[in-house]
Amino acid sequence: MVQQIIVGALQTNCYIYRPEKRTDGQCLILDPGGDEGKIIGQLEMLGLTPMGIALTHGHFDHISAVGPLVRHFEGRGINLQVAIHERDRKYLGDSSDAHHKKDLVNLGLFYSEEMAGGFFKPLPPADISLKEGETIFDTDLVVLDTPGHTQGGVCFFSAQDRVLFSGDTLFFEGIGRSDIPGGDERQLVQNIKDKLFSLPAETTVYPGHGPITTIGQEILSNPFTRL
Repeated sequence: MVQQIIVGALQTNCYIYRPEKRTDGQCLILDPGGDEGKIIGQLEMLGLTPMGIALTHGHFDHISAVGPLVRHFEGRGINLQVAIHERDRKYLGDSSDAHHKKDLVNLGLFYSEEMAGGFFKPLPPADISLKEGETIFDTDLVVLDTPGHTQGGVCFFSAQDRVLFSGDTLFFEGIGRSDIPGGDERQLVQNIKDKLFSLPAETTVYPGHGPITTIGQEILSNPFTRL
């Protein structure tokens, strides 16, 4: 089961994922980019309890609700661990503010302490470093290391459910930005071709922004991967 929730100022796709064969009511939260109340409400409506938060990368629009969610579930006696790639750990924890400020400036967004606080402060540190080929938490989601949007960018693939959570690596007929710190267009496109386009064509792609697509659709029609 995949439940999409559009959150935050940049309309990020947050996902609640429960493997189809899982029957114990546990799930993962992927890329909670804001609006923690909406996310908590969906979990309650579905009768699900999160076992962790997995992040495709560290940009503020994908992690803004991490702190509030961790604190909310801590109050319910649940230790909600946070997983991100080692190269993007800088976006979490006490020293993260400077990195987010730099990214906001490079995105051309006005920065202020009030604005920053609303987006991503305070942030807990990461608990788990994601690595290529490993499964995350107690699921069959495999980490695909796909830097290029950020150097810690990853995707999550389930061979069992034929789903890919692509973050800001691959979109419907698009790819992630590479004109910000840590971005590399050539690297991004090569990773898409090598690691994502080798997946089954019928794999459903759940991107970080915009509509859902499939690997087969993107192989045929994504103009950016023909460079």
